[in-house]
Amino acid sequence: MSSKISLLLICLFILHLCAAASVRGRKIGIYEIKKGDFSVKITNYGASIISVFLPDKNGKIGDIVLGYDTIKEYKNDTSYFGAALGRVANRIGGAQFTLNGTHYKLVANEGVNMLHGGLKGFSKVVWKVSKYVRHGPSPYITLTYYSADGEEGFPGDVLVSVTYALKDNPYKLSVVFKARALNKATPINLSHHPYWNIGGHNSGDVLSQVLKIYASHITPLDEQHIPTGEISPVKNTPYDFLKPHKVGSRIDKIQNGYDINYALDSNKKMKPVAIVYDKKSGRVMNIQATAPGVQFYTANFVINTKGKGGYVYQPHSALCLETQGFPDAVNHPNFPSTIVTPGKTYLHSVLYTFSIKK
Repeated sequence: MSSKISLLLICLFILHLCAAASVRGRKIGIYEIKKGDFSVKITNYGASIISVFLPDKNGKIGDIVLGYDTIKEYKNDTSYFGAALGRVANRIGGAQFTLNGTHYKLVANEGVNMLHGGLKGFSKVVWKVSKYVRHGPSPYITLTYYSADGEEGFPGDVLVSVTYALKDNPYKLSVVFKARALNKATPINLSHHPYWNIGGHNSGDVLSQVLKIYASHITPLDEQHIPTGEISPVKNTPYDFLKPHKVGSRIDKIQNGYDINYALDSNKKMKPVAIVYDKKSGRVMNIQATAPGVQFYTANFVINTKGKGGYVYQPHSALCLETQGFPDAVNHPNFPSTIVTPGKTYLHSVLYTFSIKK
């Protein structure tokens, strides 16, 4: 073995030890970024968004994401409220894949499949607060995480960051995920899981909110919610939101509710994703992203969940629009690739623009 290779192995071993020690001793905190009457709170546990406050058409400030009052509740959460997702968001069929001739068996956490990175995905780790500017013209926080080779079965060491920032005026939230594969090719598909109810987290269900999704195709699922590999048109189906529809207008035609990946139409780097409008509050949310897909989920399995202020969340009390690479892309060559090779940087940007319609 050459001296250069030996030195590299020693450096990686030291990095592993330092990262492990750092995570064990890292404090969990809550961090606010604020600009006027717009504020977002984040915890470094799971790099999770725990609140988003902004006014409605009457000037009343309200929190528009579901969540909990304590960090302990986030630790016990099984719904991924507000959490960052990785190393691979969404599902991997059979919790396995083959890459460059090597078969990788991952940690299954949903039957035989992997969901959102496994038992200890990025939503269940303590991230490092690398930079934090609470106030000013561009408040932001950057969180970083070192994912070791073999974590949840994935190959290679990966450095990951997510930056939450308030941009421009009046109400823009930017979320930027970055990752670098250090020594092996590996799948990376980072996303996050805010449960949006722009009428207010405690305002009831979202079925009357109006939704437009800029996608004319979906990736159909098998009985285990794994993509079949098809990319099918939404025309003449309840999945068609190319024209604005109320979320609940056709939800009864789908078992439990919506939970599927849409293939976004635009070829632009920053793509239009979706627009949500709540008539009662007047709030509008416009989403753009660089990812090729978006998972539309209507909180189907949030049942009797005690949330902020003791409010009890029920099915359809929120909607999720998780921008992402296609689910199970590692096992479908016709899907956009999620493989990142050493020397390449993974980038996924999301921009939420909120406005008020009076």
